[in-house]
Amino acid sequence: MYVWPCAVVLAQYLWFHRRSLPGKAILEIGAGVSLPGILAAKCGAEVILSDSSELPHCLEVCRQSCHMNNLPQLQVVGLTWGHVSWDLLALPPQDIILASDVFFEPEDFEDILTTIYFLMQKNPKAQLWSTYQVRSADWSLEALLYKWDMKCVHIPLESFDADKEDIAESALPGRHTVEMLVISFAKDSL
Repeated sequence: MYVWPCAVVLAQYLWFHRRSLPGKAILEIGAGVSLPGILAAKCGAEVILSDSSELPHCLEVCRQSCHMNNLPQLQVVGLTWGHVSWDLLALPPQDIILASDVFFEPEDFEDILTTIYFLMQKNPKAQLWSTYQVRSADWSLEALLYKWDMKCVHIPLESFDADKEDIAESALPGRHTVEMLVISFAKDSL
């Protein structure tokens, strides 16, 4: 497990908005080492961490992150995108859903948005705060967002001081352009 550059940028966005987090219900999907969710919990949010129910080692990494950060009370649940499960059905309404670098494989995009749509049905004012690494100019969420009656706002990194070299730098080879999005239901669906 690795803290990817997208997680650092999303954590910076959370830190920038830390005064609005106390008491918010926040779910991190695809959490892995859970940096954004852990930070949100440290800022006073009521956080649930999740990763794939098909990858028990990822769920264990979430639990280890909780213990290492003195947050053993955080709930960790297995959610597999696009699948209805008891854990998904049992989740309370969320104010914010965090997703760091989950838009990785285009074949998963619709399953992710299906899960987000289901979660947002419980609280139509919920938002998905997501960072992703630009991997291909051919990949787009636009058609899927339209299909699921969602809208997306691109958040410039400089608006929350995440445009600095040391924020999202990585020892991994290649270019690491990170983007920040806030996704919500389109206005006419509320």
